[in-house]
Order: sequence, then structure tokens, then C-alpha cells
Amino acid sequence: MRHQKHYFKTETKTDTDTVIIEGPLDSETLKSYTFDDNLNAFRRPSEQFQALLEIADLPEGRIIVSQIDKHIVGYIILLHPDPLERWSDGNHEFIMELGAIEVAHQHRSLGLAGKMLELSVRDNFVENYIIITTEYYWHWDLKNSGLDVYEYKNLMIRLMQRAGFEVFQTNDPEITGHPANTLMARIGKNITDKEMQQFDEIRFKNRFLI
Repeated sequence: MRHQKHYFKTETKTDTDTVIIEGPLDSETLKSYTFDDNLNAFRRPSEQFQALLEIADLPEGRIIVSQIDKHIVGYIILLHPDPLERWSDGNHEFIMELGAIEVAHQHRSLGLAGKMLELSVRDNFVENYIIITTEYYWHWDLKNSGLDVYEYKNLMIRLMQRAGFEVFQTNDPEITGHPANTLMARIGKNITDKEMQQFDEIRFKNRFLI
């Protein structure tokens, strides 16, 4: 597969700022931006920004950001699944993963996560992908949200549905290990029956083993 990326941009206004939602961006563009110190859910901000730079130039890598005056306050990462995870079995180029979505705490009331998700699937080329997202409760900001794990689970499901994601069942131990954990996927319009069958085989890996 020859991955194709087409740039899109939209904006939303607040009382004081204009937030630009844009992408996919390459590393050279990202290097001209700064990265908010509150984007620290997965690792230290400097390390996370470096990860974005590296992923941006992968053939399949897609970085969508929310930025204010070239200062990144939110981002989405799309790329092939980690080689150590079951979702990479077979190295299928049509399987992508929403590797991370994060918005700086002070900007979470603006609906930027949903806007970035919607923009990330505006490119018709993503219809050639099955995009998965594995929602684990230990990644969620339960403390600042004031929600319990099941309320947060429902929030994440509604958020992902805005971009066409659906809940899928799996026997993956990390997902089945807690009832709040969830597998969701967006099935592109160009996905074939064979590709869907390959995805199903990964979802229920070793289902017939005792």
C-alpha cells in the first residue's frame, strides 16, 4: 500500500484565542511549533513531542494537532500498531491504531478532542484502513474529570463515535482484564471482506485453543 496523506485545517474561536485544528503534519512543520507542558499523560512533554516528530515522517504516520499561535495544546497520533501487540499480527498495512489522543487540561472544555477526531477521518484515504483504539481505564484522567471508570468509558465511546468508531468484542487479555476497558474500531468503506476476516482473526486470536 502506498500511504497517502492530505492536509486539512479548521478552526474554533474562544473568547481570547483562535485554535487551529490541522493535519496531518510533517516533522519540519512540527519543529516550528512549541509543545504545551501540560501534555504529559503518557510521558514527559519533551519526550512526547519527540515521539510526534518521529511518527510524523513514518509512511503511514499521521499527526493531527490543535494549536494556538503555533503552540500545540492537543494532538492525535495515528500509526501502525506496536509490533509487540497482537494488533500487528500479519503486519497488515490496512490496520492502523489511534495511538494517543491528548488535550492539555486547561483547554479540555473546548471540545478539541472531538474536533481533531473528526478532522482525522476527513481524508478519503482513511477509508482504506481499519483504525482501532484500545481504551484502557488506567490512561484516563479520572481525578480531574470527577467521573468513575464507567462514566468515563461511556464518555470515550461517545467521543469516538463522532468519527465513526464502533465497539468491537475481543478476547485480548488486556481488554477483557477489566470491564471498563474497550476495543473500538472504525471500518473504512473500502475494507474488503477478506480484510475484515483478517481483523476478526486478530480480535479472537487462539479462540479454539484450550
